[in-house]
Amino acid sequence: QVQLVESGGGLVQAGGSLRLSCAASGSIFSINAMAWYRQVPGEQRDLVAAITTGSSTTYADSVKGRFTISRDNAKNTVHLHMSSLKPEDQGVYYCRVVLTTRATGDGVYWGQGTQVKVSS
Repeated sequence: QVQLVESGGGLVQAGGSLRLSCAASGSIFSINAMAWYRQVPGEQRDLVAAITTGSSTTYADSVKGRFTISRDNAKNTVHLHMSSLKPEDQGVYYCRVVLTTRATGDGVYWGQGTQVKVSS
């Protein structure tokens, strides 16, 4: 069984920084792509940043130059460092991990979500 545990959300003033983390645990054989998504009430969950096994990264245009995604393969963890935060960055952030388990093969797993609020 696989579990994703997120941490690092909270309330921050505009211009501030936060670091989100997502740790995967369980019977994991390998981890492939890792990503962060953001969802605000009434809207779909949108991609914020993604990172491949080779550490190639992709960012939403709205966060380029301000957010950095990274991964620690030894700890099965993905981070999102967010700086120069704006009120429009707030929402619930979810990590998404594509991984392989010995029991079930390839699968997509989501974290439980962590709230980010940015005050103006």
